[in-house]
Amino acid sequence: MAKRSTLFIRIVEGKNLPIKDITGSSDPYCIVKIDNEAIIRTATIWKTLSPFWGEEYTVHLPPYFRTVSFYVLDEDSLSRDDVIGKVSISKEVLTAKPQGVDGWMNLTEIDPDEEVQGEIHLQISVMGDGDIPRKLCCQVLEARDLAKKDRNGASDPFVRVRYNGKTYESAVVKKSCYPRWNESFEFELDEALADSLLSVEVWDWDLVSRNDFLGKVLFNINKLQSAQQEEGWFRLGPDKSKHSEYEGTLGSLRLQLRLRDEVVLPSSHYKPLTELLSQSVGSQLNGNWPDFIMLIDETTTAESRQEVANNLVKLFLGQGLVKEFLDVLFKLELEKTTEPNTLFRSNSLASKSMESFLKVAGMQYLHRLLGPIINRIFEEKKYVELDPSKVELKEAGCAGLHRQQTESDIIQQSSSLLQSYLSELLTSILQSASYCPVLICQAFHELYLRVQKRFPDPEYRAVQTIGNMDTLACCSKEPWMVRLQPAIQQGITQLKDFITKLVNCHESEDLELQTRMSLQCGTMEKEGFLFLHRTKDKCMPMTSPFKKYYVTLSKDTLSYSRTQHSKKSSSISLPKIRAVEKVEEKCFSNANVMQIISCEDSGQQETLYLDCKSVNELNHWLSALRKACSHNTNTMSCYHPGIYKADRWSCCHQKEKSDPGCDKTRHGVTLQEWYDPLDPDLEAQLIYQHLSSVQYAMRDKYFKLREQQGVQEADSVRDQKKADGLSKLFSILQDLHDAHAAVEEEERLKNKNVFLELQT
Repeated sequence: MAKRSTLFIRIVEGKNLPIKDITGSSDPYCIVKIDNEAIIRTATIWKTLSPFWGEEYTVHLPPYFRTVSFYVLDEDSLSRDDVIGKVSISKEVLTAKPQGVDGWMNLTEIDPDEEVQGEIHLQISVMGDGDIPRKLCCQVLEARDLAKKDRNGASDPFVRVRYNGKTYESAVVKKSCYPRWNESFEFELDEALADSLLSVEVWDWDLVSRNDFLGKVLFNINKLQSAQQEEGWFRLGPDKSKHSEYEGTLGSLRLQLRLRDEVVLPSSHYKPLTELLSQSVGSQLNGNWPDFIMLIDETTTAESRQEVANNLVKLFLGQGLVKEFLDVLFKLELEKTTEPNTLFRSNSLASKSMESFLKVAGMQYLHRLLGPIINRIFEEKKYVELDPSKVELKEAGCAGLHRQQTESDIIQQSSSLLQSYLSELLTSILQSASYCPVLICQAFHELYLRVQKRFPDPEYRAVQTIGNMDTLACCSKEPWMVRLQPAIQQGITQLKDFITKLVNCHESEDLELQTRMSLQCGTMEKEGFLFLHRTKDKCMPMTSPFKKYYVTLSKDTLSYSRTQHSKKSSSISLPKIRAVEKVEEKCFSNANVMQIISCEDSGQQETLYLDCKSVNELNHWLSALRKACSHNTNTMSCYHPGIYKADRWSCCHQKEKSDPGCDKTRHGVTLQEWYDPLDPDLEAQLIYQHLSSVQYAMRDKYFKLREQQGVQEADSVRDQKKADGLSKLFSILQDLHDAHAAVEEEERLKNKNVFLELQT
């Protein structure tokens, strides 16, 4: 049994943001944090106070996370980015609304005393007995992951302990977010106090300005006396919230959030459901089973159809039956279609499943194909605008010879650039037919045969007009696109030929090429250029150690070489990886560096540092590696977020290289990708949840269809088999419901026993 928490995030738009630039506007972007850990950065929307992002993410979370926060910042090229405000939503709020949160939320001012993070390791005990006055002892051991308050990317933390009007302070640990104090403080215990509190506060010491608050923990001493001692890591909390005078004046964000907590049972519980669905797809054409897929399509709401399609596609991929599943959907879709140009235009299970299938089976192929070109276009940062109402006039020429570009100049230049980009993208697509993933080619071939049989006339041979492009309609809506029409028309013709090649690729004799180039579903693969540094003794050179390599994550290894097609490369076996973690910003003056700690056969520890371009790239690599190593044994429970330099660790100042680490490793927060490894138990659990919610609607729909079709005497045996199949499905759903109920009861009894132990 495993608990899974999944959070769907859609950052829609903002409005009424404050002006931060001298231009009378702002350049806003969002940072998303899970319990103070930044995981997502949106694009920057330039020169607007009402930005639209429309970015979507799915995040896998540990069940114990507390809050998700959205920070809005204004990007500045010459100085530090300005913080506009934030929206924080607790797990309790998300859990209370299983249908999701959707709406406008006001940004609030960021109070430094509320922006706390980290944990502190304490031992609190009550000593003494009999006639001897009892004492309260607070041992302050260490802290980890404290907030960074100084410009050097660290803090100078000390601890302030308060009890009954008396205060002690620890020594200051310079330049560390992972300090170790190992100091003890004693207080005379006042037995007469009805409400006795011990306060442990952490502060950042500053020589010139006032000290910065880093967080605090409060203990009820009356409750502690019965237990005599309490020891462990305690999460630091914020100071008392202050009322913000800016509340409601910083603008607002429109967000869509939905948290899903799932208890996933052992595989054996889902086997009957998986087998029944597999049999129904495999036997669909002989009529021995109820039309499960049709019933699911008919009873699923438009809001949940995409999610159901995703789950079904992944389940049948895992069973090796995705082609059969899609063929059933093609048949159902064509039965409802009267005009070929409307094929896959409805919000049906077929259209949603085809979309999901193409993303799962073809996303990496698409990234490999178009990624280099698109990345280069963004890196060039050429200004492109065809709409005269949006053109921004800029200066051109070298120093001393500046001239103002005219609107005509900019539009002409933009037109040339767009045609060049379009031509380059089309050429890359057209040359890729021979190594498009085999699974996609086979699915297109089956669809082609089905459509040809349903619409045999020659004028219907094209499945649909490419991209539904109507050049006349396009020109009337956006007349400035006329300049691109010749290139677009040529591209439509070429893409029709490309689709014809795809549907015939399954007959290619060059199967070795297809096997080599196609990306099989369920394998973890990721690749791209990164800056790397590898060290065996963790001694860091004074100059920048990073060099550019092409990194590839495959099913079993992480390899890297100087070029994409270089034969000579180095690699790390994934089972040897012990931890995959972030590195403190101060170590390399970059917040987007990660480390991969591995152990060789000899037992020697080795660390590979990866320098990423952005927080998004960093978290995608972290997620991919953590998922690929999720079943590794002998993983590290703690690590050093700093580097070993000048004979000590930069994070906790320990001098031993072999020191086990000052911060706990993190494996919980990961971003979902379309090419993530398949999780059949989770997909089966999600399908069970959906079928449970629509089982009565499925039964009603089934009997209505029987009444509409009319029951013939000759069909009675077949109808009885279908009814038996439906009854079998409901029986399986009931068994899964009972299994979940048993797990919930076991958890309830466990929590009750823990509560009783605490009381005694």
